[in-house]
Amino acid sequence: MLIPIRWGDMDAMGHVNNTTYFRYLETIRIEWMRSIGCQPDPRGEGPVIANAFCNFYKQLEYPGNVRVRMYVSDPSRSSFESWGTMEREDDPGVLYAAGGATTVWVDFPAQKSAPLPPWMRAHLE
Repeated sequence: MLIPIRWGDMDAMGHVNNTTYFRYLETIRIEWMRSIGCQPDPRGEGPVIANAFCNFYKQLEYPGNVRVRMYVSDPSRSSFESWGTMEREDDPGVLYAAGGATTVWVDFPAQKSAPLPPWMRAHLE
């Protein structure tokens, strides 16, 4: 997925602010979930991020586009891992940042983890 680097993504140091990298990861994660039909229901079940991280290798700067790729792994009873890599469209093959998140499937009314539904597990294995 290509995401444009916006002027407003930069901070006073002249590079993309660290919080924006998490937005890039969130954007691709949400698009992936939408693409597989994941529609969280606050009265039912859905995904919640339990942990997120990002490693920064090179500075991203405006203007340009970020190519974000996402991978999923390690499904367990109620969670899975998602991973994302970021490179500039005009600098292919050079890793600018990489991050990930632990996603837990939650029963929202009970506020407890719940087993991954079979349809979700099928996308993870």
